[in-house]
Amino acid sequence: MNGRIPTRAAKLAAALVTAIASLAIAAGAASASGTVIYNSMPSPLPGNVPSQAFEATSTSEFGSEIETAGASQTRTAVKVGMSSWACQSGGAEDGSCVTAKGAKFEWPVTLHVYTVGPENSVGTLVAAITKTFKMPYRPSANATKCPGNGGWWNMGHCYHGKAFKIGFMLKGAVLPKPAIIAVAYNTSDYGAEPQRSIAPEGGPYDSLNVALTGTATVGSQPQPEDAYLDSTWGGAYCDGGTAGTGSFRLDSGCWSGFQPLITVETS
Repeated sequence: MNGRIPTRAAKLAAALVTAIASLAIAAGAASASGTVIYNSMPSPLPGNVPSQAFEATSTSEFGSEIETAGASQTRTAVKVGMSSWACQSGGAEDGSCVTAKGAKFEWPVTLHVYTVGPENSVGTLVAAITKTFKMPYRPSANATKCPGNGGWWNMGHCYHGKAFKIGFMLKGAVLPKPAIIAVAYNTSDYGAEPQRSIAPEGGPYDSLNVALTGTATVGSQPQPEDAYLDSTWGGAYCDGGTAGTGSFRLDSGCWSGFQPLITVETS
């Protein structure tokens, strides 16, 4: 599957081708071995899903509002679905993608948890944690199974990206109800520290997206048609950027069926 196209006219490409000082927050294994209080992560995870690109849409942060099915405890694991379109060499869509089996690249991602403010605005930041992950490159193009589209083959389908999960452990942070869960990371030209001056040629992080899905199976999505976005490009927003760009804010009206893959487990 392709990533989510950042325009109002076409939401998706064709399928099958796409520390807050007041809190004691620590990184660790992303499993609380407890109770799942929110889930929008399909199981098993397919080869790929629609996704929100960061570099291609001038994005620095992206997330959604969630309502957990129960209160979080003192240990809360949050998993977020991602989609990697990066190849070790070549491109994701022209058939030139080559990746060694199991190849990965390391990149940091920050998880933010906010309260929901008046009129569903972004409220107070109550938790933040950054962790470096080993991200998979997408597999090599399969010219036999996916002729002409540059995809890799998995369980009867051709995909351009590879879906996977990353996980964070929050210790001592109680999630608000409802909460805004978001992730932020750097690409060549966007994020808290754009990388272009460090690596002018770019890197695999430019092909790293946030995976999207439909409805929650545990807990709920209070705003299923809305998301939260920080982009410097008006075209990334439902309103064309008329309510402002370059800050993390509510983006209403065009995200139905395209909410981030998130699992929250607490103990």
